[in-house]
Amino acid sequence: MLGRRTVLAGGAAAATALAFGGARRALAAEAPAIPTVPLGGGVAMPALGFGTYGLRGDVCRRSVADAIAAGYRLIDTAKVYVNEEEVGAGIRDSGIDRKSLFVTSKIWVDDAGYESGKRAFQTTLDKLGLDYLDLYLIHRPRGDLAGAWRAMEELHKAGRIRAIGVSNFDDAQLAGLMAHATVKPAVNQIETHPFFQETAALSSLAAAGIAMEAWAPFAEGRNGLFTNPTLQAIGRAHGKTAAQVVLRWHYQRGVIAIPRSSNPAHRRENLAIFDFQLDAEEMGQIARLDLNRSQFPEWT
Repeated sequence: MLGRRTVLAGGAAAATALAFGGARRALAAEAPAIPTVPLGGGVAMPALGFGTYGLRGDVCRRSVADAIAAGYRLIDTAKVYVNEEEVGAGIRDSGIDRKSLFVTSKIWVDDAGYESGKRAFQTTLDKLGLDYLDLYLIHRPRGDLAGAWRAMEELHKAGRIRAIGVSNFDDAQLAGLMAHATVKPAVNQIETHPFFQETAALSSLAAAGIAMEAWAPFAEGRNGLFTNPTLQAIGRAHGKTAAQVVLRWHYQRGVIAIPRSSNPAHRRENLAIFDFQLDAEEMGQIARLDLNRSQFPEWT
C-alpha cells in the first residue's frame, strides 16, 4: 500500500514524465470511468475531481496535465488561488478535448458585484484560455452578492457558464440569495470531511436540489486523518488506504470531492475508489468520528 501523505521530493519530476508523450496517452486510455452528478439543465458534474488550491507555477501546470492523463475530468480552481493561467496551460498540455472536461472557478470577495463580477469572470476566462466555464461559484458570502449573482445569471443564460453556484454559504445565506435569484445555485462547495461532516447541511442541500461539494475532503490531513485508526482499519479490510476510504465515504454520501495532490502516485490512488463499497457498519464508524466543528477556524 502507498504511504499517506508525504509529498515526495521527486513528485514534480515524476509528474513531468507522466504528463507528456506516450505515457500520457496510455494513462488516458486506461482512465477509470468517474460517475457524474446531475446539476439540472443537462449538466452533469463528475463526482470526483482534482483540486488545485496551493499549487503554483510549473508544479500546478504539470499536476493538472497529469491529473487529466490519469482520468480526472473535473478541475477546480479560483481567482484567489493565483494559478488560473497554470491550470489553463495544464489543460492545453493534456491534449484532451475541452468538451470532455468540467472546469470550475470562483469569484472572489473583492469582485462581488454586478459590473465587477462580469469583469472578474472575463479575466478568469482569459487566464484559463477558455471560451466558457462549466461551473462558476461565489467563493465566500461577502460583498454585493445580489449583484454578483445577477451577473452570473446573465452569463449563465448567455451560455458562457453552464452552471452557477456558491461556496461556504450556510442555510440562511443561501435563503437570502435565493430570495432574489431567478436561477437556483447548482452547487454549494463547503468544508466537509470525517471530522466535520455537516450532516444537517447535506440534508438541507439535498432537499433544495443543490449538490454538496467538499473542499479539503481530507481536512488537509489535520487531526491525523491519514493515520486515524478507524479509517486505517476500514482500509485494511478492503485493501485500501485511509485516503481512499475517505473518498469512498464522500461518494457514498452523495458529496462531490476534489482532492489535491502534487504527487502523481497519490493522484492515481485517489481515483481507485469505485471498486469497493463501505457497508452500513463502516459508514457508522466513520459517522462517529464527527467532531462537529471546523478544522479550519482561521478560514471561517
